[in-house]
Amino acid sequence: MIRYTLRCDKGHDFDSWFRSAAAYDALSGAGQVSCAVCGSVSVQKAPMAPAVPAREDAGAAPPGKGDEPGRPLARPASAAEAALQALRRHVEENSSYVGRDFASTARAMHAGDIPERSIHGEARPDEARKLIEEGVPVAPLPFRLTRKLS
Repeated sequence: MIRYTLRCDKGHDFDSWFRSAAAYDALSGAGQVSCAVCGSVSVQKAPMAPAVPAREDAGAAPPGKGDEPGRPLARPASAAEAALQALRRHVEENSSYVGRDFASTARAMHAGDIPERSIHGEARPDEARKLIEEGVPVAPLPFRLTRKLS
């Protein structure tokens, strides 16, 4: 895995992980790399210094980064990261994770078949589109889920 610091044409800087340098080149060339802030697909690698840990810090995560994708950040590196971390914590503490049953559960609540409650989960793009077309109030989350059933 390789982490690049990227910058969009509107000046937003953000980091992203890629399987390899070739994977970044292929995804970028296909227009599949987009700005995490504004969604622009005009993204380039930003100048960056190599992350070489000191001997005593070997293996330690860089400040502000989690240990693996989808894990909360240890220390937010920006106000945007702090806001995303707070949103994730709020969603996880105040709603139930229903996993891949999200679409059917949301639809059943909307129809009044089961009691309403706050939920979060996973839905394929076609399922999410159908929910929106049916008038079911849903919104995508800007972070990865921890995948714990509660």
